[in-house]
Amino acid sequence: MISFTYEQVSLWLGMYLWPFVRVLALFMTAPILHDQAVPARVKIAFSLLVSLLVAPLLPAEQHVPISSPHAPLVLAQQVLIGATIGFAVRLVFAALELAGDVIGLQMGLSFAGFISPGTGEQTPIVGSFLGMVATLIFFAINGHLLLVAAVTESFHSLPVTEGPGPQINVAAMVAAGGEVFRIGLHVALPVLATMLILNLALGVLARVAPQLNVFAIGFPATLLVGIIALMFALPTLGPVLQQVLAQSVSFLPLR
Repeated sequence: MISFTYEQVSLWLGMYLWPFVRVLALFMTAPILHDQAVPARVKIAFSLLVSLLVAPLLPAEQHVPISSPHAPLVLAQQVLIGATIGFAVRLVFAALELAGDVIGLQMGLSFAGFISPGTGEQTPIVGSFLGMVATLIFFAINGHLLLVAAVTESFHSLPVTEGPGPQINVAAMVAAGGEVFRIGLHVALPVLATMLILNLALGVLARVAPQLNVFAIGFPATLLVGIIALMFALPTLGPVLQQVLAQSVSFLPLR
């Protein structure tokens, strides 16, 4: 008859529980998977599958039993690490949505919005559109595989341990917030420059021909030119998103 001791069962459960918690925290905060449109069962099942594949690859020193007195601390560490990785990747999508909001404001579409199925909140239409485009590009460049690779590599750089865990780097968090605005303006800059030239042209037209109703032709002109400029700017999103995703690990506010 095969028998197991309590220590063996505790160690075996800990071997799979800690990777599962870290992966689940990642998928709860990462883009696309954190949306309300993705059922919780799918997130849990996917996290369980990834943790079952990752756990046997971990070295023995990372097998912390769940009966350890430091188990609550280890649990909090795994949630912090997984959520922070998802937060870093989420910043990329936030930057593109910010770019869409700025573009929509210049196009006169700041009032246009709809209820997002992912968040359940009203969002500007251009920002949501760029978010959808970013989602398609994310899957096209195998971003979902990059997420799995990132959480797998994190067990080497930030191992499961009963000792002191990673510390929050406040300076890195502030820098990550500034990076969102930098990336957003970088993406929106071509359209913003086009809209600036159009507004200057409308201003000159208003001075040359005062009898023209600039406000009547300004809104459809900015809308049409903005859509055309956005159409030409979309092909550049792929390389930008791929480059920023590769650099998103540097956004991690952990040390």
